[in-house]
Amino acid sequence: MTKEKFSPESFPKEETEDIKSLILHNDDVNTFDFIIENLVEICGHDEIQAEQCALIAHLKGSCDILSGSLTELLPPKKELLRRNISVSIE
Repeated sequence: MTKEKFSPESFPKEETEDIKSLILHNDDVNTFDFIIENLVEICGHDEIQAEQCALIAHLKGSCDILSGSLTELLPPKKELLRRNISVSIE
């Protein structure tokens, strides 16, 4: 039985060039509860994940809340912006 040797070159390359992040920005307008409810509803976060993202954005100024293609991120971005939640795609 021979052992296969793995190297980074042996793994398939993922196309990460088109992967973007939806970023939640801290603001002084929305409550934690409002942000958490919307991250659960729109982004599919569970309560703990949503709470952690809200806290990170509050403490650090921003937090990556979703990753995906631009096409995947535009609908949640538009809905969050419609609800006056400050987000951007980077």
